[in-house]
Amino acid sequence: MSDDGGDRLAVSVVIPCRNEASTIGELLEFLLAVTGEEDEILVADGMSDDGTRGIVEGFAARDRRVALVDNPGLHVSSGLNRAIRASGGAYVLRMDAHTRYAPDYIEACIGELERTGADNVGGPQLADGRGYVGGAIAAACLSPIAVGGSRIHDPDYEGPSDSVIYGCWRRSLFDRVGLFDEELVRNQDGEHNRRIAAAGGLIRQTPRIRSWYTPRGDLLSLGGQYEQYGYWKAREIRTFRAVRSWRHLAPGLFVAALAALAVGGLASRRSLGLAGALGAAYLLFLALSAICLCVRRGGWRFLPVIPAAFAFMQLGYGIGFLRGAWDSWVLGRPARARFTRLTRRSGRAGDDGPPGRSRKETEGGSS
Repeated sequence: MSDDGGDRLAVSVVIPCRNEASTIGELLEFLLAVTGEEDEILVADGMSDDGTRGIVEGFAARDRRVALVDNPGLHVSSGLNRAIRASGGAYVLRMDAHTRYAPDYIEACIGELERTGADNVGGPQLADGRGYVGGAIAAACLSPIAVGGSRIHDPDYEGPSDSVIYGCWRRSLFDRVGLFDEELVRNQDGEHNRRIAAAGGLIRQTPRIRSWYTPRGDLLSLGGQYEQYGYWKAREIRTFRAVRSWRHLAPGLFVAALAALAVGGLASRRSLGLAGALGAAYLLFLALSAICLCVRRGGWRFLPVIPAAFAFMQLGYGIGFLRGAWDSWVLGRPARARFTRLTRRSGRAGDDGPPGRSRKETEGGSS
């Protein structure tokens, strides 16, 4: 807040996006309704070819708060950096085109920064899936089994955190710790938060900051997404030469153990039996975890798909982590092209409801 107790200082909303024609218009309409005349909205577009740029340019022509920023680097990290450099607000707040936000989202972020003195604030990553499979994936995201106990998926947690969804910062923070690492296609927010913590900064999560992310709508895209998460987490660990949490290693270790036993089974029946026993125990673990989640959170209609969602998240992450460790730790090679591609399929076909709306609004029900 300003020193005289009046209106808050200006906010720069930065939105990295690429091929978001199905969602960007609704997000911009929302932002124009909740931001002040002193605020600005910068869309860093990764050279979209689906009409996104035209939509943003239309908004920019009618309201000076909106600006299109070219992002020839294509990825989130370069888009964030270009938008932040072009912005001028006292606060910088990141948003995503695949997320629905509470009407007080911006005020809640700024209020939390000022109330706590934190350096980065955000809310829990609440998932809001479209369609049956998307709803099952959203339900799975509420389980610590799927995400390794990360607080970012706990809808009730309030307090210090190692990372938060999206983020809101004072502009002065970037002078202290720098901008985002453009070599990271994924996990650039986690790496940036590690630098904030290393500089003695505070990252804080609160359920008062509310948003609802639209997850992948099919299991193959989900697996590809988490494979990229694992791959880039390995490269982040190489940069810092330190592991922040065991949960980053567990999926890779499990995949490595299962693969080693399976290969050993070619020469030893005992290894083959151990591999089978480990696989059966894992399937049982997935089923029991899904039942426990449904007991705690509801959503029993998604029970048949939740175990598969767990598996695609965990195994995808583990496989990606091992590939990333091999490429960056052993070979020291640049990232493979397949781990820099988008894993979200276009929203122009197969959407189960209007972009930016909750499942409750589009299906008449909730998990």
